[in-house]
Amino acid sequence: MIELRHLRYLVAVAEEGHVTRAAARLGIQQPPLTRQIHDLEAAVGAPLFDRTPRGVRLTEAGEAVVEAARTILDQAAALPDLAGRAARGERGRLAVGYTSSAAFHPFVVREIRAFGQAFPGVRLVLEEESTAELVRDLAGGRLDAAFLRAPPGEAADLRIDPLLEEPMAAALPAGHPLAARTEGVALEDLAGETFVLYRRLAGPGLYDAIIAACHAAGFSPMVGQEAPRMPSTLSLVAAGLGVSLTPASMRRLNVEGVTLVPLTRAHGLAAPLLLATRPQGSAAAERFRGAILAAARLET
Repeated sequence: MIELRHLRYLVAVAEEGHVTRAAARLGIQQPPLTRQIHDLEAAVGAPLFDRTPRGVRLTEAGEAVVEAARTILDQAAALPDLAGRAARGERGRLAVGYTSSAAFHPFVVREIRAFGQAFPGVRLVLEEESTAELVRDLAGGRLDAAFLRAPPGEAADLRIDPLLEEPMAAALPAGHPLAARTEGVALEDLAGETFVLYRRLAGPGLYDAIIAACHAAGFSPMVGQEAPRMPSTLSLVAAGLGVSLTPASMRRLNVEGVTLVPLTRAHGLAAPLLLATRPQGSAAAERFRGAILAAARLET
């Protein structure tokens, strides 16, 4: 079996061109060094040195093996640093999920990019899913962290860190009478409208918050359509199938035929941004969580 010491001995003899000088450099006797070189030649199945009156000279096989040996020794020397960086969360793989609406929040985009630039040794994998899917994949270990819009109903085994809150906006079809109110509309103004909402199964927290806010505004919303993703919700609004309530940052999607108008009286309705992680996550996940929480504190 070839061991690292065999490779160190090989490189030393190749660089010195002489077994005795290489033995002195390595701090061992010449006969044991010669035996180790013979053992290595037997292991690779080819002579590595030609013996000359003045010492030794690499064969073609020896030159190839020495080149590989230097690479292996360099990699072996780097192992402590690699292990330390991995233990500190500076290397590895990090799978981050997000809901479709969270993807349009400038904080999410900016901080994922900043983390990738600060820790290029961490390979980021990004996934867009519904809240229910994100929670499932976090619990199952497929994801390491996820940006959510509302606390999941079954989050007992997850850490949920509140990050930020942003106002909600009314999403209205182009030409709707309320779309011209640049100063905003009150939630009560939508009492007679048909609503298009993000499907409750995909995001129960936000769905329930919208229903509760409408009740606080004095009406029970008539839900005509439900969509699996927030962009799909806006597409249905553009088609004239109703109005909706979305995080204000969704205006970045710039859906043709939809006008987003601020809510002047939202009755406590807001769009939270949360970070979900497992309590015992990887080192990279812990470093990511720390970076995101620190960035969120600077925002508030």
